[in-house]
Amino acid sequence: MNSFLKTAAKAALAVTLSVTAIGAVPLAEASAAPAAIAAPMSAGDGTAAGAVAWYQAHNGSTAYQGYCEKAAENAYGTTGVWASANAHWNGASPKHAGDHNPPLGAFVYWNISAYGHVGISDGAGGFWASSVNGRIGHVTKAMGGYDYFNNYRGWTPAARPHQ
Repeated sequence: MNSFLKTAAKAALAVTLSVTAIGAVPLAEASAAPAAIAAPMSAGDGTAAGAVAWYQAHNGSTAYQGYCEKAAENAYGTTGVWASANAHWNGASPKHAGDHNPPLGAFVYWNISAYGHVGISDGAGGFWASSVNGRIGHVTKAMGGYDYFNNYRGWTPAARPHQ
């Protein structure tokens, strides 16, 4: 093998090892890495796109009926932060009460029971949530958007839930 091919093979191996190593770095350290070599987003990874991907992957599931807050938290890769959708709404900020234009991944809330209801905005006038025809589903703007459920409250920013 000539020296040019040996050099190219070594460079390719170094890039492969570097990218592999970055994938093993804890999230806090990896965020400092240049965006060009960051790992792609995935469901439940703490990002808005990852939260929507989580709901898409669970589309049709009945496992979260009565557990909308758990679904919203799981979509962001966490659980057990808020006791209910109402507790989340009351504790999160900033609130955008009545605003029907939340960005992708924002939490959207309704005051429909003692526990409330929460879902994740699709960024296009619709949302993902449990209790859509008895299962996790996607409500588009054409299907009624945020007025699909009664008593829409508003939204809080897309972020991994925390108190």
